[in-house]
Amino acid sequence: METFEAVRTMLAVRQYLDKSLPDEVVHRIVEAGHLSASSMNLQPWHFIVVRDHDTLRKLGALAKTGSYVAEAPLAIVVVIEKTQFAVSDASRAIQSMMLTGWAEGVGSNWVGFGGLDEAKSLLGVPAELDLLAILPFGYPAGPVGRGKKNRKPLREVAHQERYGQPFE
Repeated sequence: METFEAVRTMLAVRQYLDKSLPDEVVHRIVEAGHLSASSMNLQPWHFIVVRDHDTLRKLGALAKTGSYVAEAPLAIVVVIEKTQFAVSDASRAIQSMMLTGWAEGVGSNWVGFGGLDEAKSLLGVPAELDLLAILPFGYPAGPVGRGKKNRKPLREVAHQERYGQPFE
């Protein structure tokens, strides 16, 4: 899938088929995160690849906004160092992984952004690191209406040269 097409059509997926992902797809997704841009090339991230069904169920129970993690065949837990640019760098890595998955027909969604201390304990994450997100991945269980996004008109959010000047 061409890059812009992946950006244009990617939607959040919260229901997954009970079908494992091929190893090469999982490796490509993780490698996309690993290759993402990083401020000063610090790469302040760690990716925990979880496929164990029992651990996925436990993560789903701990993630208040993402119980559907329990139904995914895979989750990648993104852990960050406590540095100035870690959240922005890891966010870029998350987007790269989600877009790479999407291009392979695999859906995902960002779960978390706080309140995941018990998940840190479950996964053995050291205290000096933060758990930023849990990314469940799987083949969508139903049709996902590719590209049907409800967005504000571009003219309301894009400006040219100065705020308030229409982008054309």
